[in-house]
Amino acid sequence: MANTVVIALTGKGGVGKTSLCAAIVRVLTEEKKDSKILAIDADPAVGLLISLGAKSSYTLDQIRKSVADDVTGKLRDTQDILAEAKFKIMDAIEEQNGFSFLAIGRPEAAGCYCAINAYLKKVIEMVANDFDYVVIDGEAGIEQINRRVLEKVTHLICVSDQSRKGLDIIETIKNVADELVMYDEIGLIVNRAPLPEKVTEKEIGGVRVISVIPQDDDMTENDIEGKNIFELPEGSTILEGTRAALKNLNII
Repeated sequence: MANTVVIALTGKGGVGKTSLCAAIVRVLTEEKKDSKILAIDADPAVGLLISLGAKSSYTLDQIRKSVADDVTGKLRDTQDILAEAKFKIMDAIEEQNGFSFLAIGRPEAAGCYCAINAYLKKVIEMVANDFDYVVIDGEAGIEQINRRVLEKVTHLICVSDQSRKGLDIIETIKNVADELVMYDEIGLIVNRAPLPEKVTEKEIGGVRVISVIPQDDDMTENDIEGKNIFELPEGSTILEGTRAALKNLNII
């Protein structure tokens, strides 16, 4: 992953994290036209696929199960399964509108996501070198950080709304990430801010504010009509705010 830019988004639920992740992918496709970009939907809620208008034949969890079923009794550990599964994973990474896409999927069994999260961590390490940019929509909260799924990223982007509850979580995320994640840069996007002028701090919870994005009526209308991020009008608030964030992180 030496030269690969790996951007992971994290934060509390319901703050527009997935929409921002999709916006980052769109901006990168426009600004880095000759680059290979991979979007990974690491949230079992599988919203990124819809936000990007992407297609996915197989999810990572389906591949994990199919390989484990195919080779029962032959493979001893996760590493062996990964080696056996690599061609299926690369086949599942489908070319889209200027980017490639891979989804973690939603395990059929209820309960712990430990197995698929451990698998995802290995997959990120394995495929990242094949791309210039990897953009990961992490699940809400700190579970994937706690389990070191996002152990090696170059840029960790925290997302919050303007609520005090949301902003207080940012400090918790940073404290955990400082212990468990190897990142080069960390930044905070305050999204869907009804009073953006009141965000005057340059740093919140120890994290530098890289963009404050007001509520975006174009994005709301887009969501209501079931359109994807590539159908959003040029110059929309969320796209401009995303560009500002990526510039502040020296990604574009």
